[in-house]
Amino acid sequence: MHKDYVMQSWSKSGVDALPIERAQGIYFWDYDGKKYADMASLLVCSNLGHSLPEIVEAIKAQTEKMCFMAPAYASEPKSTLAKKLVELAGADTYKRVFFTNGGAESNENAIKMARMYTGRQKIFSAYRSYHGATLGASNASGDWRRFASELGGSVASFVHFMNPQMYRDGYTRGVDDAEVTKKYLDALELQLRYEGPENVAAIMMETIVGANGVILPPDGYMEGVRALCDKYGILMICDEVMCGFYRTGKPFGFMNFNFKPDIITFAKGVTCGYVQLGGCIVCKPVAEFFEDHVLQCGLTYSGHTLACAAGNAALDYYKDHDIEGHVQEMHVIVKDFMDKMVEKHKCVGEARLIGLFGALEMVKNKETREPLQEYGIPGPAMPWIFAELKKRGFATFGRENFIEICPPLIITKEELEEYLPILDEVLTLADEKFCD
Repeated sequence: MHKDYVMQSWSKSGVDALPIERAQGIYFWDYDGKKYADMASLLVCSNLGHSLPEIVEAIKAQTEKMCFMAPAYASEPKSTLAKKLVELAGADTYKRVFFTNGGAESNENAIKMARMYTGRQKIFSAYRSYHGATLGASNASGDWRRFASELGGSVASFVHFMNPQMYRDGYTRGVDDAEVTKKYLDALELQLRYEGPENVAAIMMETIVGANGVILPPDGYMEGVRALCDKYGILMICDEVMCGFYRTGKPFGFMNFNFKPDIITFAKGVTCGYVQLGGCIVCKPVAEFFEDHVLQCGLTYSGHTLACAAGNAALDYYKDHDIEGHVQEMHVIVKDFMDKMVEKHKCVGEARLIGLFGALEMVKNKETREPLQEYGIPGPAMPWIFAELKKRGFATFGRENFIEICPPLIITKEELEEYLPILDEVLTLADEKFCD
């Protein structure tokens, strides 16, 4: 039925999809009873795994009281969650939350807020980025998934700039950071001047680039972007849809650096996907602006009651079970493994990891850093690798020449030790099949 009736995301219709019957913890099972370890938290959203009793029970309890109330009304789950999110981000800087249904809508509404607040139109965003599939979020995205939205003619007010990817640019992390940071900040400021900084409402960035390869910014880069925003009166929007909620070992990704954005967009880990929810956490000046001006943003399901109940349960679980500390402990295990993969395998050029947010960059040749699959050019290598991993019960995803390693934050040492060797095994096969 899926093949016959469902239009598949980012794919031609009529393709086969693996039917999944149930999921529990870090695992899910197909209808033949085969078990898969979810080593990407599905789409980096199932931070607390599947069927967590605390979240399930919170949803069940809320259904007995009220499943949904329109956004014009206050509800206890929505108000409580907004307070928790402001406090998690930092109540000294942030004041209010606008709720959405997911990450794309979060970014879409952050763009609208920035334009209303500044009275400017242009949005700067990075080429190596993905912000969602709605019209504005698509145009803000830098990768190929924006092209269908550009056809509508709305591209003029969206400006893309190249963000650093140190390995691909031929640099070494921890050695060349200062040089790379200066080079890219100088280029960004020049581009702002050519576009007219007085026309720019916001610079929107993933704090840590996610779906395009878990790209870690060089030291000082994010702080430098913040300084440019301050210099020209531009809002800084940080897309934390993937890297928020302890994925990096901190409540939010920006907390790994020395800056604060004006608007934080979130989704995924706020409910771990149990019910769709996203939103924007806004700083005090922006929040207070909309005390005197109408917020021209609205969604029927903004602050959906069941979703907020799930969000409260998830945030309580993160805190009560010290997920922050657990992620930092598991990070050591995964980092050691990934570093060994770089040393051992011809096809692994670089390993990038912060918390449990990681990726391996796959290459044909380590000396030249030639990618195993070029950007925008389909090839057989990466699909083969993902298929071999799935055959062995290791479920993950990637794009271009990256393998994402982003397991649920509740994963244990024993589970890592059981499943990481599968990746090692498949990389050995890839060495022989694809490398010079």
